[in-house]
Amino acid sequence: MQDTTKDVDLELQKKQETTETLNVYPSKAEAERINEELVPDAGKVYLDPVQRWGKGIMKDIRTTVGTHWVSEMINFNQKTVAVSLLMFITIISPTLAFGASYTKNTGGNIGAIETILATAYVGCVSSLIGGMPMIIVGSTGPILAVTTALYSLAQSFGVPFLAFYAWVSIWTLGYIALCTFFDFTRYVKMATRFTDDIFALLIVTIFVLDAIGDPFSQSGLLRYLMPDHKSHAVYADDPDYSKQASAYLSILLGLGTTWLIFWLRNYKTTSFFYTQGVRNLICDFSVIASVLIFTMLDKVAFSTTDTESLKVPNEFEPTYQCCDSTCNTSWPTQCGDQVEPYGSRPWVTNLFDLNGKSWVVFGAAGPAILSFLAIYLDNGITWHLIMSPSHKLQHGDSYNWDLLLNGVLNCINGLLGLPWLVASTVPCIVHLNNLAEKDKDGKFISVQETRLTNLFAHLILGLSLLFLNVIKLIPLPVLYGLFLFMGLSSLPGIQFWQRFLLFFREASLYPVTPYTTYMEKMRVHKYTIFQIVFFAGVFVVQNTKQISIAFPFMTLLCIPARLYLAPKIFHGWELLLLDGEDDQIKEWSDAKEGRWSKEVEDELEDEMELASVYDGSVGSVEIEA
Repeated sequence: MQDTTKDVDLELQKKQETTETLNVYPSKAEAERINEELVPDAGKVYLDPVQRWGKGIMKDIRTTVGTHWVSEMINFNQKTVAVSLLMFITIISPTLAFGASYTKNTGGNIGAIETILATAYVGCVSSLIGGMPMIIVGSTGPILAVTTALYSLAQSFGVPFLAFYAWVSIWTLGYIALCTFFDFTRYVKMATRFTDDIFALLIVTIFVLDAIGDPFSQSGLLRYLMPDHKSHAVYADDPDYSKQASAYLSILLGLGTTWLIFWLRNYKTTSFFYTQGVRNLICDFSVIASVLIFTMLDKVAFSTTDTESLKVPNEFEPTYQCCDSTCNTSWPTQCGDQVEPYGSRPWVTNLFDLNGKSWVVFGAAGPAILSFLAIYLDNGITWHLIMSPSHKLQHGDSYNWDLLLNGVLNCINGLLGLPWLVASTVPCIVHLNNLAEKDKDGKFISVQETRLTNLFAHLILGLSLLFLNVIKLIPLPVLYGLFLFMGLSSLPGIQFWQRFLLFFREASLYPVTPYTTYMEKMRVHKYTIFQIVFFAGVFVVQNTKQISIAFPFMTLLCIPARLYLAPKIFHGWELLLLDGEDDQIKEWSDAKEGRWSKEVEDELEDEMELASVYDGSVGSVEIEA
């Protein structure tokens, strides 16, 4: 009987050893195999089914404009007003800044008035009949770089820029029509969180640097401390002007605006005031209130100290001023001693004013390939970033229809001598974030998908042409403070940034996420470093003037890097946890927990069965004794 008891003890000991090994896989290779099998093809990215012959365009129209237009046009509420005013302030500053750049880079053929007019009308049309009303259009750096290159080509060809520009616009529309007709836009959808996070963090970096002090330009609050800053030159002949006082006041206005916005937004989750409606009102109008308060502070409390204001045109007319009726020369640089211009250029471009070089009609097809690629990539990458499933948008995407609509509107702009416009990432992120409800971790819960905020903001921008002098009252440092808030408030929602912060945190206190729960910390860091390398490449290209035109192409390289290079370094299940969509991650986590629960349940059943055998054996021994 003692032998029987000894055999049972040995069996229990063997079972206990087996149970302990279930908590740790027998080997690392076995662990990887089990993790890979939880979800088939984990971490892989697939190309959407093709919809050629215009079927993609019709599907986009049917599922977006044709389905949700009415609901998106009648969901007017308090937030609609607040976000509309915010978006106007957000788009007016870069619109004017790009207008000044266009004036300089196109010999005055395109300027601030043209930029305001184009942004206003294209924004209104896109908000009314576009498939993705969350998207805000505007001028961007890559498109400006392409336009500058076209101006140089026109000069070298010896043809008027606007005529050449118009023909390039026509050819670009042709390429876009072919692209959408054969559904080539689906390739942009192969981008993942890897590319989206790089692009989003780049935009946030631009926000913060432009607000605080960009090392690549003269913008930023800290730049006012420089004695030779351009804002001080305006008051060089004023003996009462103090550079130090202006600089310190500018910094106060900017940082104060940022602080006040954050402070007012926090009221939404406090117990102050009597109703949640009042707290929501303070939160929704926090940006507008902060801008108005610090603008009044500048104009009233510190009226004797001058600060930089927005550069706004004086009249609504084409920027290019002619020396004579032919309008082949520009006033005042090419008019000699002529005191006043003959008049402004016509709004509609003469397509056949080519100095007898009719070959330009067909020669423009070559440069149009470059403009098509820039428009395709600039739009596509921003669309994919905004339409990420993590943002909880429910009304669907519309890549083919919106690209075709954008091509038509840009062709019209080319014929009128207006700048091309594409999806502008900075305003798009601001628009999305301010229409969203988020949890305490910055994750999206829901978004008010509306056309009204987009429409109202661009209507106000168009109406601003009637009161340009009023816009000059807004101090530029206040807008810098607004940009700083936009950048800082966007950081919590970027996983790339959250993983970067893990380098500086104690491992035992990492936040609980799928990748910190199931992956080795060094593997998480390795992926972050891999992403940093590509972020640095995009950042350098974007900020190097000589090669900035390649910025969309550098961003595009992130897609094949994730599809083909990352799988050689990381396991599929690791890529899923780090780069997959929320529903995919949940599927893997549920499978992981389900497997673990079954193993534990099987263990307990075996232990109970063996324990009952042991108890019975002991009992029989005691009876016989």
